[in-house]
Amino acid sequence: MRFVVVRSSATGCEPNCPEWISAEGAIEAGTPTLLKRMLKKLGRRQLPIIVNSPGGNVEAAIQLGRIIRKNKLDIAVGATRFSGCWPGMKDCRANDGKASAYFGNPYASGAICNSACPLMFAGGVRRVVGGWAFLGVHQITTTYRREQVYYRTTYRIVHGRKKVIGTKVISRTDTGSYKTYEMSKAVERRLSAYLREMGVGRGVLDRMKATPASDIRQIALGDMRQMNLVTSFDSVDLLTLPTICTADPVPASCREVPPPADEAADVVASAQAAPAAAVEPESPTAKNIADMRFVLVRGSNPLCNPNCPEWISAEGTITAHTAEKLRQLLDGIGDRRLPIVISSPGGDVLGALAAGRLIRERKLDIAVARTDFIGCEPRQADCAAEDGVYSGLTVDVGGECGSACPIMLAGGVKRLVGPRAQLSVHSMGFEQRVKAYLEDMTVGPGMFSAMQSAQYSRYRQLEPEMMLKVGLTTGPGSADELTGPGICRSEPRPENCREASGAKAQASTPVKS
Repeated sequence: MRFVVVRSSATGCEPNCPEWISAEGAIEAGTPTLLKRMLKKLGRRQLPIIVNSPGGNVEAAIQLGRIIRKNKLDIAVGATRFSGCWPGMKDCRANDGKASAYFGNPYASGAICNSACPLMFAGGVRRVVGGWAFLGVHQITTTYRREQVYYRTTYRIVHGRKKVIGTKVISRTDTGSYKTYEMSKAVERRLSAYLREMGVGRGVLDRMKATPASDIRQIALGDMRQMNLVTSFDSVDLLTLPTICTADPVPASCREVPPPADEAADVVASAQAAPAAAVEPESPTAKNIADMRFVLVRGSNPLCNPNCPEWISAEGTITAHTAEKLRQLLDGIGDRRLPIVISSPGGDVLGALAAGRLIRERKLDIAVARTDFIGCEPRQADCAAEDGVYSGLTVDVGGECGSACPIMLAGGVKRLVGPRAQLSVHSMGFEQRVKAYLEDMTVGPGMFSAMQSAQYSRYRQLEPEMMLKVGLTTGPGSADELTGPGICRSEPRPENCREASGAKAQASTPVKS
């Protein structure tokens, strides 16, 4: 396992960005020493640990847990996607002169904390896993090694008897080893005492004992919460989301780095030149993002030809005019019911309420994802879609729905958020209107509570399990359920499938080699 400090590379978070300790790899006997060295360099800074590990040495994992608890650090299961330089990369100078040696973004999907790693994890003050990371346990393997030791003993005769002067080991010979795959009573008592010390329930140890050493048993998020192995249903974003640095008080993991002198001068100059104007507060993530636009898209995957799904791509900031723009597009396509694929940082609350009611009125489905356009982008001035329909694919990664966007999402008949899309909420005013609207949309009261639990400008990301629990989503699926290339071969055929003319289908089908 190696430890490095990483600074968030998220767009727009500078000059005050969150940082964390990335801990990746197997736990070995020397790993606790490496962590101590890292924390000594950090001084009094308390950075969360983002761990991705298959496990390893049990004794070392317990030491790591105690070090983490002693230093009052939070921990999350996750991995870090580095940008610029990454650990182990030789002679990398991409981040020279910048605020950190390493930049990156954390993610939960596919990250693991297995075997001995949960013992390290138990040391965190706040402990989060989320629905897309994997935490698993199994029985402990103990290896016993036999060794033949040869000594040289020096003695002298005193009064007719041998008196030992000294004994020295002159050689050791390995004579074999054997392993046991069942936890001894002594080890069980030690682990049980450690978990009690960390405030974690006995259930973790019971799962370890019940799972063969040759297997790994994943612990469900709900069970982890019941065992107090996790402290909430949140994921890695609770500790690393860029917007946490806008909270009051600012978390200890945030570090403000002033821009270089020449950049600072430019900023001051522009501020002095700008005329004073009264503006309303806006969501930090909604700045400099264009107003929401709606366009028709046809799936470009050749596997669907000639009968491909179509959808409405909705991307950008929600404004007071968003509902009217959507109504104009829907009126233009007549009685066709096409699903909406949305990616938005949020925006105007009243605009979102109006758009959500329109979506429910027209009985439309909606999913959070972004649309990758093929060949022609809607905002390209020199690009015109054929017959007003663009070609594209839906992608979960990078799809977002924040601030007021979940309100619009709640209007859908079928509501889906893919495993790699992100949905976040916060309190945004108009409480009575929002609460009444969510009740009308048959979304449970837990959704309103989740929104109220995060103050304005402090976002709370919801995991898929939580979205299902509060009734915001209607199932665990993604946008592929509405736009995937295979849906038009199902019976009955979805309403958003449309067969292309012979010439178009032939042009769209790749030539076979």
